[in-house]
Amino acid sequence: MKKIALCIILLFYLCINTSYPIEASQINNKSTYTSINSYEVNMKQDILSLMMAYPGYVSDIVKEDNGLVYLVMKSGKRILYDDKKIKTYEQKLGNPDLQDTMEQVYPLSTDLKLVDKNFDPGRCRAYGILNEVYGSSQQQIQSNLVRVNFGYTILQFNEKNKAAKSLENAMKDLTPLIERNSAIRAAVVPCSGTFNYRLISGTNRLSPHSFGIAIDLARDRRDYWKWANEEQGQKRLDSYPREVVEIFERNNFIWGGKWGHFDILHFEYRPEIILKAKYFGVKRDFDRLWYNGVPLEDVNVKSCVEKINKSLE
Repeated sequence: MKKIALCIILLFYLCINTSYPIEASQINNKSTYTSINSYEVNMKQDILSLMMAYPGYVSDIVKEDNGLVYLVMKSGKRILYDDKKIKTYEQKLGNPDLQDTMEQVYPLSTDLKLVDKNFDPGRCRAYGILNEVYGSSQQQIQSNLVRVNFGYTILQFNEKNKAAKSLENAMKDLTPLIERNSAIRAAVVPCSGTFNYRLISGTNRLSPHSFGIAIDLARDRRDYWKWANEEQGQKRLDSYPREVVEIFERNNFIWGGKWGHFDILHFEYRPEIILKAKYFGVKRDFDRLWYNGVPLEDVNVKSCVEKINKSLE
């Protein structure tokens, strides 16, 4: 009798919990279900961040029958989102897919504390995208360089994807602060360099300086993880002007001071990293739309969301 009673209760419970109507938005967008796969949410958010960061360069998304997802660039080149391989930290640096480059969420905060050694958001770079956007050879990159004036200094920066314009805006914001604040002036002037076509020391990977999308500000012996120990690095962070970091982040630059392999004088134009941090940096409830919070009033953003939903259903 007890078994029969339990069966009746269970059937009654199931009937109740499947009798609620499904919202129309839930029919049209599977990402509203509370049981949605968090991997799929992250993938959609990563791809949207990339599409918003590189408008005019990413033209489509393709999902193959085997489940692999590719970004399709304007040139027709396809760039793999996730190769599904388990990698060490060093392997991710050496041969990252798009998922590897977007995996660690950049912290948009002024809490300047050294982090875990292998927490380096943005240090993995998608060279397929960099080549497509900024140039795939030294000659091509150099042809895309323009002059950015900063006081009496001329800085060379890549004009593609608003990189040079963003640096110009950052420097305009910094100029009045430099004039009245000696600590900010000491952190910024003299700039240590922008474009420099070279490999990252000890690797076969091009430095972001090679693409003309990075700037090193005033140099201090405690700025780099290979030059200083953690205690020295933390003291440098403690004294570093927060205003400098905020201005660069506002203009879509990430800062090497927020890497475990700290590089405190280094700022790098990486709009996809900043956009993911801005819109998806805070954990969101899975019972809300995966794109909740993005500016859908922007026609391009709305179009990207629709394209992602259609391609990745």
